[in-house]
This record gives sequence, C-alpha cells and structure tokens, in this order.
Amino acid sequence: MEIVSWKPEYSEEFKQMNIYWLEEFFWVEPHDEEVLGNPEKYIIKPGGNIFFVIEDKEVIGCVALMKMESGIFELTKMAVKPAHRGKKIGQQLMQHTLDYAKNQGWKKLIIYSNRKLENAIHLYKKYGFIEIPMGENNPYSRGDIKMSLKLS
Repeated sequence: MEIVSWKPEYSEEFKQMNIYWLEEFFWVEPHDEEVLGNPEKYIIKPGGNIFFVIEDKEVIGCVALMKMESGIFELTKMAVKPAHRGKKIGQQLMQHTLDYAKNQGWKKLIIYSNRKLENAIHLYKKYGFIEIPMGENNPYSRGDIKMSLKLS
C-alpha cells in the first residue's frame, strides 16, 4: 500500500469514491458536485492537494486539502472504499496529510463534518482536532460540526 499525490488520471476515481460515500451517509450537494467534477480547478490549482491510497494498482482511498485562505486549508473528501474499511487506512491518510501540511508550513486545517459520523469524529479528535464555532461560511448543509487543528 502506498499514498501518492494527485494525478489527473485519478480524477474519476476521486469523484466516484466520494459520491458513493456521500450517497451512503447523506446526499450529494451542489458544492460537492462542483468540487468533485473539477478537482483541478477547486483543489489543485489554488494550491491544495489530493492524496490517494493505492493497493495492488487500485485506488482504495483518498483525501483532499482545499485552500480556504493563506495558510488555512480544509481537510475534505476523505473516503475509503467499503471493502477496505477497518484497515486503519483513514489513520494512514490522516497522518500523511498532517505531515504534508506541516511540511508546507501551513497554519491550520479545518474540517466540516456531521456528528453522526462517530468514527470520523473520533479519528479527528485522536489527531488533535478540536471543535470550534460553526461560523457563517459552512459550505455544507449536512455539516453540524466544525473542527480545527493548529499546525504551527
């Protein structure tokens, strides 16, 4: 198993994994459609990245870092294919993502989530994310918790 950075040929895999996950737990919102339909425009070109977990030449997981403002990125679009859940892939993605963000010299990561995703919230807390006020700019109607991690 290896974690690799964005390659355009993985864009459809990124979209399909996330749509599957969203439909499994929630619904696909217009903001999701935009970002998943054009990850180069919304994530890569503004300075973010997308990481993919590859096992036996198959993409089995992903996570994105989307720029919000200078030094502040949203950790978003984390998904693991159902057949590969329970193997601590989310933890490996999280550690890789945090190491990358720190190496970039970024100040903070933000996560929008939903309290019904207890395993995800547990993972975020395990890595030091704390709940912060939701504020005005929540891009997701399903989001009912906002978390933050200071990197420096």
